[in-house]
Amino acid sequence: MGQNNYTSLHGFILRGFSDHPKLEMVLSGVVTLFYFITWVGNTAIILASLLDARLHTPMYFFLRNLSYLDLCFTTSIIPQMLVNLWGPDKTISYVGCVTQLYIYMWLGSAECLLLAVMSYDRFTAICKPLHYLVIMNPRLCLKMIITVWSISLAVSVLLCTLTLNLPRCGNNLLDHFLCELPAMVKIACIDTTSVEMSVFALGIVIVLTPLGLILISYGYIAKAVLRIKSKEGRQKAINTCGSHLTVVSIFYGTIIYLYLQPGNSASKDQGKFLTLFYTIITPSLNPLVYTLRNKDMKNALRKLVRADHESTKSKRNQKS
Repeated sequence: MGQNNYTSLHGFILRGFSDHPKLEMVLSGVVTLFYFITWVGNTAIILASLLDARLHTPMYFFLRNLSYLDLCFTTSIIPQMLVNLWGPDKTISYVGCVTQLYIYMWLGSAECLLLAVMSYDRFTAICKPLHYLVIMNPRLCLKMIITVWSISLAVSVLLCTLTLNLPRCGNNLLDHFLCELPAMVKIACIDTTSVEMSVFALGIVIVLTPLGLILISYGYIAKAVLRIKSKEGRQKAINTCGSHLTVVSIFYGTIIYLYLQPGNSASKDQGKFLTLFYTIITPSLNPLVYTLRNKDMKNALRKLVRADHESTKSKRNQKS
């Protein structure tokens, strides 16, 4: 316990991109921009899908959860990151680091599972359209979401607690811009092979199992789409699934390249940029991906903008 008291009192130093001061200035602007886009885009999806009765379906229920998750995910990282990018102080308190570690792991795991649930929703909608609303009833959807959040929380508690219990012998310099699990394992002053193998094994379960289910779902979806005779129906199915498949490809592609490789094949800076991509840029792209090819969502967003415009206009008329 005494070995870890130092970090408990003094916190951690996030090295981030401090080796490249000019890059930090550029990154602070880029990160702020994408954080703003993430907030506007995901908030718009949540409001539009709540206010438009036509979007009160299982698909948009899960999409709202994804948008909410992305908002929480980026907010757990970006404010602290901007503080470190804007000034010479690169520290984060022990409590702040531990909180970020647990939340980051929880929400990252939740997104893996949620994308699998969304693929099952698409599978049911396309392969069993006549029974879709019976199968994907509100009670089942709620159970699925509770399961996603519960399993991911359990994974986070298990892995993060295991990592935090490693002795650090006063080491508090993290070679990253956030408190993430691999960076915390690296500053331990004992052999961490068993912990790394445990993390790797559980990572395979939490990442590759949902990915396997997604691929199986899309195998059946592809067969069903090829059997659709009408060109319009086939195009609608492709558009709906194409959005989800794009998000899955971006998210899982980055995660697998970053974390599911034995050994550390990516360079330090490359690992940081890839983490930056899937934690900050990907959540800002999700709203764009889901709205570009979705007429219902486009119409709901237009209605939301019109309602806001009319509300502003009526307020101005009242003042005059």
